[in-house]
Amino acid sequence: MSELSLSRILVANRGEIAVRVVRACREMGIESVAVYSEPDRLAPHVVLADVTVPIGPARASESYLDGGKLIDAARLTGSQAIHPGYGFLAENAVFASDVLAAGLIFIGPPPEAIEAMGEKTRARALMRDAGVPVIPGSEWVATEEEARQAANEVGFPVMLKAVAGGGGKGMRVVSEPDELASAFTRARSEAEQAFGDPRVYLERFLDRPRHIEIQVLADRLGNAVHLGERECSIQRRHQKLIEEAPAPVVDAELRDRMGRVALEAVRAVGYESAGTVEFLYVEGEFFFLEMNTRLQVEHPVTEMVTGVDIVQEQIRLAAGEPLGWEPDPAWPIGHSIECRISGEDPVNGFLPSVGRIRELEPPGGPGVRWDSGVSTGFDVGPHYDPLLAKLIVHAGDRDQAIARMRRALLELHVAGVRTTQPFHIAVMGEADFHEGRISIRYVEDHPELLAGVEEELLDAATIAAVLLEEERHGAPMIPIRPLGPTEDGQLSGWQRAFRPGAADWKAGG
Repeated sequence: MSELSLSRILVANRGEIAVRVVRACREMGIESVAVYSEPDRLAPHVVLADVTVPIGPARASESYLDGGKLIDAARLTGSQAIHPGYGFLAENAVFASDVLAAGLIFIGPPPEAIEAMGEKTRARALMRDAGVPVIPGSEWVATEEEARQAANEVGFPVMLKAVAGGGGKGMRVVSEPDELASAFTRARSEAEQAFGDPRVYLERFLDRPRHIEIQVLADRLGNAVHLGERECSIQRRHQKLIEEAPAPVVDAELRDRMGRVALEAVRAVGYESAGTVEFLYVEGEFFFLEMNTRLQVEHPVTEMVTGVDIVQEQIRLAAGEPLGWEPDPAWPIGHSIECRISGEDPVNGFLPSVGRIRELEPPGGPGVRWDSGVSTGFDVGPHYDPLLAKLIVHAGDRDQAIARMRRALLELHVAGVRTTQPFHIAVMGEADFHEGRISIRYVEDHPELLAGVEEELLDAATIAAVLLEEERHGAPMIPIRPLGPTEDGQLSGWQRAFRPGAADWKAGG
């Protein structure tokens, strides 16, 4: 089947990734079908799509996680394929099988590959058999006593991980033997709640490794390529916050070596479509972590340094097209950084922030990309992942990319919900980040990053109150708390414009 025979694709997701897929479809001349829950009825992905179908209430289990409803919507609208995006059912082998059984195309890998890489202990065994370096660890352990025996064999410190896991769920670091019992109980409980599977296994805990992943593409004819690496080390509780390509620590020789290993992993499971092979890197060595059998949140940074539209390639590959091209030896071209703009409060432990987005002014200018799933007037609720948008920049080198990201972050203005914007501004000015001295413990190692965030958020709230009061009275007012000159570097352009002494900030001015 050629891509031209795909005339309509249902996007089984929401938010910025649904918008991303809808845009890719439009550029390819393919109609898109958006599904939406009740609170998402006016969301950007719904507004942009060619056809829309309501699928139920806010609760994800009754809407976006109901595979039967999604397949019914595809049939109802005459869609030939379903794109799952990421999250929800994107890595659900049963859903992929059901899509195929319904006579539809699943835009992703075969169900067998999803299943093989979704169970972590099985994936480790497959990778070990394929010659891929794997972190020393155990099979799944059923009891505390089995866990203790495995930990003694692997050696402390160890990490407990969910067999069916991902996204940091069901993970616990155990430094000493007397910590094992409670950590084992908590990890099993969290794994059960998150995945419906309480099984856990152990791996040797690597202290302050870097998280580096390789983007791969593979067709059904056995052709596979990699598009280089991404650095995803800046995380909080195993949730990525900032990504970049290329990785500061990776040179051409290491990139080639990691790429070849990633392709061995692809071939070991008969993989097709876009995917990501993730590694932990420490002191010149790298170890297989997991394979994500879907599109990654951070795929834009790879697109920026290669020029490859990964979503369109996914669609082509699902339609049976061969890859038909080889990686450019000049890749990576320049440097790209992505900051995840989430509705979270950095001061209050990154807890979700809900409310209505009263104002939204995204940044622009050279080398700036704004992938968003929200707009002014959008209600950010508690039902879904707090990711609102992704801010991506591209520049000639890493220093230029950092400067461009900082500039773009200072231009961004979001009112109505708290976001991770001030945290990202702080990181862009931090010395270790500038020098590329990062690891998965970066946030914990730099508590000072959040020291000035609370004050900045209070400033923003004060300014918003002043503007509302001004609107009521029809004349500008003096802000309640003047901002000191040393705070300028952490303010957005919008905040700085309304500080005392700024142009036009005078009564009647």
